[in-house]
Amino acid sequence: MIWEILNSFWFQAIIKLILGFVLAGIIGLERSSWSKPAGFRTHALVGISSVLIMLCGEYMSKAYDIDPSRIPAQLLSGIGFIGAGTILRDGFNVKGLTTAAGLLSVTCIGLSIGAGFYLGGIMTTLIVYIILSYSYKISDRLNHFNMLELDIKIHKNLKQVLAEIEECLSNYQVEIKQMKRAKKEELQEETEMLHVVGHYNKRGFKKNELLRKIAEIENISEVLEEEN
Repeated sequence: MIWEILNSFWFQAIIKLILGFVLAGIIGLERSSWSKPAGFRTHALVGISSVLIMLCGEYMSKAYDIDPSRIPAQLLSGIGFIGAGTILRDGFNVKGLTTAAGLLSVTCIGLSIGAGFYLGGIMTTLIVYIILSYSYKISDRLNHFNMLELDIKIHKNLKQVLAEIEECLSNYQVEIKQMKRAKKEELQEETEMLHVVGHYNKRGFKKNELLRKIAEIENISEVLEEEN
């Protein structure tokens, strides 16, 4: 009797939904810790929804004798809309690609759990979590240089301020890769927004001191560092 209950579709459905929620939530918590646009709630909802879609396909297969893969297949194409929503263009930068890829991973994890492929879902959750949490440490060891991206708000005397910014970056051995002004209509009158991209050697680099020096330049009202 107990064995029949444990192997019943309804009991298995409950276990799969809970497990899908937990595994997707683990990935979501990691994203929340970095204040990403899709955090715990988004990942948990996508994960448990993926499990439900897979269970729905299985249920319809048993009830109506149809292909159980048809509904999950539509989910994989539809998840692209949510992923695209997390990819944001912020000024000169594109953000959210990793979070979008994480949502796709969570969808696949949910489908795996829904199909009963527990080992694959659990192992993938572990690997995805390691990639998101620790991959930057590996890249930091392999690459001794890092990229610095700054948005600098300038009120007037742009040419003079540009020369002082270039001198300041040169003093801190930052190699300038790009300098670009924002469109004028996006800013207030007599205000310029300058986007600066440069490379620097990580060893001994004093980023906070550099940002303070730039902020102290006359006619600069704000210095913002972009996330890499």
